[in-house]
Amino acid sequence: MTPPLDIAHKVALREHNTFGVEAAAEAYLRVLNADMLQAVRVSAALTALPRLVLGGGSNLLLTGDFAGLVLHMANTGITVIGEDDKATYVRAAAGESWHGFVLWTLAQGLAGLENLSLIPGSVGAAPIQNIGAYGIEVRERISSVRYFDFVSGTIENIDNAACEFQYRDSVFKHRLRERAVILDVTFALPKHWQANIAYADVTQELQARGVEEPNASQISIAVIAIRTRKLPDPAIIGNAGSFFKNPLVSQQQRDALAALHPQLVSYAQPDGRFKLAAGWLIDQCGWKGKSLGAAGVYEKQALVLVNRGGASGAEIVALARAIQHDVQARFGVMLEAEPVFV
Repeated sequence: MTPPLDIAHKVALREHNTFGVEAAAEAYLRVLNADMLQAVRVSAALTALPRLVLGGGSNLLLTGDFAGLVLHMANTGITVIGEDDKATYVRAAAGESWHGFVLWTLAQGLAGLENLSLIPGSVGAAPIQNIGAYGIEVRERISSVRYFDFVSGTIENIDNAACEFQYRDSVFKHRLRERAVILDVTFALPKHWQANIAYADVTQELQARGVEEPNASQISIAVIAIRTRKLPDPAIIGNAGSFFKNPLVSQQQRDALAALHPQLVSYAQPDGRFKLAAGWLIDQCGWKGKSLGAAGVYEKQALVLVNRGGASGAEIVALARAIQHDVQARFGVMLEAEPVFV
């Protein structure tokens, strides 16, 4: 017997997206477990509606009202489920706050996620986007992902390899996009931990604090301080963090750009390509601090687009398109947006 569903209608979504865009959902359900998803699946009226799975709303740009069913993942729970010689395995529900989860692991003396501190959003969204910061991507710590399959009605568990992680990408953006709703994620947190402080910002912050051999909590504190200085608080000014991916280019293209622009910021990748700093490209085009209507580029970080107050999704899209046009015209590189446009 499927549980009754408390479906709400005409629900405002401003508080559920970090851009703070005004939009509404035709139907809305706060999801606490897989049984509720199964009940949605067997409801002819609900399956006829378009679906939007919502976590923390930090990787989302609402371009208008959503004429469908929003499934807002609100399941919670964090459990240590096992260990071996290499790692401690921790399972976290999709509805948990990502930063809250990172702080929980550190409080338990479990290292490995400290470089990913203060990233907004939920645990369930982390593998979809393969979130990353300061020298680490979450795929390096994920053991498996459990999801509800809307096609089969089953709960599936896939390992790290099956997630097909790439830079800011995963199978959940492609083959499983329309069928999978992530329920929880199991992380393998290393027992033989080594500090990752290769990024200059992190090294400098630790030095300023007089920390020479940092532990995981000290790295987390440093990362939080850096992000707080560089990035706006969504509770104060609407934003979705880094709006564009850092583009990957061939060495030939990177060398050609460097010849024309000696100050070009780039990072060598293991596959021989180079990652360009999208923020630097945008800054060189003069967009830092500029606005189009109520949508703007953050004064301290050109990679962040902000809602200066009352911006519509359409205004933010228009700003993003203008930036993409200018960067491509000057550098021959097309920037790709990180948030999902709905």
